[in-house]
Amino acid sequence: MLRNISYNNPKIKNEILKMIGDTYTLFERIKMNGIGSSSLKITASSSEIQNLLDLDNNDNCCNIEIRKNGLIIRFRSLLETYGLIIPFYKLKLFKGESNVYSIYIDKYFIKVLVDKKKDHQYFKKILNIKNSN
Repeated sequence: MLRNISYNNPKIKNEILKMIGDTYTLFERIKMNGIGSSSLKITASSSEIQNLLDLDNNDNCCNIEIRKNGLIIRFRSLLETYGLIIPFYKLKLFKGESNVYSIYIDKYFIKVLVDKKKDHQYFKKILNIKNSN
């Protein structure tokens, strides 16, 4: 589900809470060694996301937040922040050639370039959490 999350809209906030649950507490975040990724370069995406990214001339970057039952992939276009909300049961994650990870849900996908070792470990953490759910 792709949503504009720039504004404090209670309807969208409740929709996200129902799909992927609440954020982790501070103690849980410390215990997990963080729940957010660093900035990841988007190399390819589905047409709807690509249309949003093409609206401005900035670098196409995103970051990922782990929630209790899923992920939020956040990216910016113009002055708006968009979120791709992915519950774990719909998440499909693949590692392709040359350090590119592909993240799929229904009709949406995002491919990100991962260069750093800590980012590879972050994706392993996502798979471990997904498998434990």
